[in-house]
This record gives sequence, structure tokens and C-alpha cells, in this order.
Amino acid sequence: MKTLHTPETIEPNKRLAPPAPKTQRSSEAPDDLMLTVIPPIVGAMAGLAILIAIGLTLAGQAGGTAALITALAGQHSAWYLSRASAFVAYVLLWWSMILGLSITNRLARLWPGGPAATDLHQQASLLGLGFGLLHALVLLGDSYIGYTLPQILLPFGGSYQTLWVGLGQIGLYLMALVTFSFYIRRWIGARAWRIIHYLSFVLFALALLHGLFSGTDSSIAWALWMYVSTGVSVLAMTIYRIVMRRGATPSSTRLARAHI
Repeated sequence: MKTLHTPETIEPNKRLAPPAPKTQRSSEAPDDLMLTVIPPIVGAMAGLAILIAIGLTLAGQAGGTAALITALAGQHSAWYLSRASAFVAYVLLWWSMILGLSITNRLARLWPGGPAATDLHQQASLLGLGFGLLHALVLLGDSYIGYTLPQILLPFGGSYQTLWVGLGQIGLYLMALVTFSFYIRRWIGARAWRIIHYLSFVLFALALLHGLFSGTDSSIAWALWMYVSTGVSVLAMTIYRIVMRRGATPSSTRLARAHI
């Protein structure tokens, strides 16, 4: 007669624990570093390239690089610097608008990716604000029009192209508000931040009108085509965004709003 042996009961505290998962080297740290370092570098290089291109254009208008250097060293140096920094600020504002619209209509997934586009959007806004401030404050050194600090700070306070310059001044204040809203979003909440962010469309329109009607270079073909092409591209992206939002599912709409 065979004796059946029952398996020994393993006490709970002696049961074998599942093997610990192998520790994998996380790639999040390098990715975070790339997203932190690359966007400011790309934005700074873009701003520098725009400034160089505008400098070369002004050199052609002045009759060559030597003539431009002579003009920059003269009494109108602040005027030349203000004109150049205005174009840089406007192009950076346009680039920030395109990036923001690409995030909300999911085109940023194609390039450069959602997180990178968000960082580039923020950095372009910050750089554009910096060049916008340079464009305004450097006029204190110009003796041709003779702006004073109150005239620069107060909209519609100057004597040169009062309406269009005043719209540009309002646009600069709105740009500062929208740009710094990135850094206070956690305190004001997503809804208030989104409402402030919608002012981007207003400030872009104001900057476009300011450049077209008060800029001394607006009659030049390349400057006129720049204003037309940037305005049309922002309008097209906005229309595309509206169409995409109407055809989007509720879940995708909520996801897009989180990145506005």
C-alpha cells in the first residue's frame, strides 16, 4: 500500500517573492536635458539669423556694409537698431503663433513633437518680447524724432504716426502679459491662463498693423511680402485649427485645450 505524501505547506512569510524587475537605465534625464537646452539655442540662433539678414538688407539700402557702419556710428544709429529689432521681434512673434497653433491642431506631432514645440513656443515668445522692448527703448537714443520715456511707455503719447504706433505699444503690453502667463499658470488656473492666451491673436493683429502702417520699410517689396505671408499663414493655421476642433472628439478636444 502506497503512502501519499502531501506537499509541504509554505508559510506566507517564507513564500518566494517574485523576482525584482531589472533596473533599466532611464532615458528621461537626457530627454529632459535636450528639451531644456535645445529650444533656447534654436530660438537664439533664429533671432540671430533674422538680425543678420535684416542687417544685410539695411546694408544694401545704405549702399554697402561700409556705408551702413558709418550710418550706425552716426546720429541715426538708434533708428537703424530700432528698425532691425522690430523685424526680429515680429518674426519671433509670428513663429510663436505658428508653434502655438500647431500644438493645438496636432501638426506639431509631425515636427518637432509636442513637448519640443511647447518649449520653442515659450522661448520664441520670450525672445520676441525682449527684441520688442529693445525696439521701443532704443528710440530714447534717437535724436530725429526725440521720443521721451513717457511717450514710449504711454500708448498714443507720441507725435509720429500716433494711431499705429499706439496700437504697437498696446500690442507690446499684451505680449508681455501673454508671455509671463506661462510662469503663473499654476497660480491662476488653466481657464484664466487660456483666456489670457487667446489675446495672442489680438496682439499679433496689432503688431501686424503697427508694422504695416508705421514702419518706414513697409513700402519695400520684401517687407510688404513678409507682412502679407506671415498674416496669411497665421490666418490659415487659425482656420485649420477651427476646422480640426469641430471634427475632434471630446477627449481629443480636452487634450488640445491642455496645451493651448
